[in-house]
Amino acid sequence: MGSVEPPAEPPVEDLPEELVEPVLVAVPPAASSDPGAEPVEPATVPTTAGRRAAARTQERNPLAQASPAQWLGALQTAAREVFGEQWEPQLARLLAFWRRRLTGDYPVDEYGFDAEVTERFLLAALRPLARSWFRIEVRGAENIPEVGGALVVSNHSGTIPVDGLMTMVSVHDHTGRFLRPLGADLVFRLPVVSALARKSGATLACQEDAERMLRGGELVGVWPEGFKGVGKPYAERYKLQRFGRGGFVSAALRTGVPIVPLAVVGAEEIYPMIGNVPALARLLGLPYVPITPLFPWLGPLGLVPLPSKWLLEFGEPIRTDDYEPGAADDPMLVFDVTDQVRETIQQTLYRLLMDRDSVFG
Repeated sequence: MGSVEPPAEPPVEDLPEELVEPVLVAVPPAASSDPGAEPVEPATVPTTAGRRAAARTQERNPLAQASPAQWLGALQTAAREVFGEQWEPQLARLLAFWRRRLTGDYPVDEYGFDAEVTERFLLAALRPLARSWFRIEVRGAENIPEVGGALVVSNHSGTIPVDGLMTMVSVHDHTGRFLRPLGADLVFRLPVVSALARKSGATLACQEDAERMLRGGELVGVWPEGFKGVGKPYAERYKLQRFGRGGFVSAALRTGVPIVPLAVVGAEEIYPMIGNVPALARLLGLPYVPITPLFPWLGPLGLVPLPSKWLLEFGEPIRTDDYEPGAADDPMLVFDVTDQVRETIQQTLYRLLMDRDSVFG
């Protein structure tokens, strides 16, 4: 009776790739002539199929079995793609930044202002919006003092107070100084916004903080119209609202710092406010709930600001150091200076509107 040959196994090359696994074959160790020697574990040698599978893994992921030098080269290539040819100092600064953040070795002033985070992240994120979207043109930046305390007083508009953020970017880019905004109490009641405002240098719009900052040599920004200005209907655009009780003038008179009037054209058109929902605003604890041509009809897309052309002009400083001591307690003098600042800004707005070719030009 003839013997039956077992079926031949197909060669490895003919097997599907997913069925080929690395196989290790035990190789018995050579016999030792020392009877007291410890037993040696059998060595394993990869089969041809195992070597081919390892080669395929290496092709899919070249760094799977890379040496430390190869890893370093790959990291340098990635850093060069992110930071450009000057990647070494840029990467060193980034690593130093995160080291300071992790160890807590960074300065924060008594108001919570973090200059490094403000410059590296907040202003860096806002700068493309200012330069490419709103195409902000700044005039009269030389009227901002290079050092010492000063009070920048601006009109307020836009439904959402983006004008304050754009002013911060423009001041820093043209003078190198940080503008310290005085914000409404609503800003500091919002969980996330409050923390960001503090880190960016804002503080509550009160007489004590304003005077303390000005005496400390800070460049302080104030928007006296408040929510009456930022939330006014589009039909009243570029018409200044009442400037409060003139508290900012009293702060400037007591500290003897100059007042720099600022006129902003362009912010009125980013969210044209054509309506309001007062009942919903009272329910949410907000000054208003705006209705614009795009919001709420387009949902989140309606929150994208329109790309209007912006003009910012800083006027000549109004000096306050020539007044007699105690001038801040004279209500008529405070009223006169307040009216002078307001009228300067209003007239500048009219002139800038004439200079602007079109809303989006």
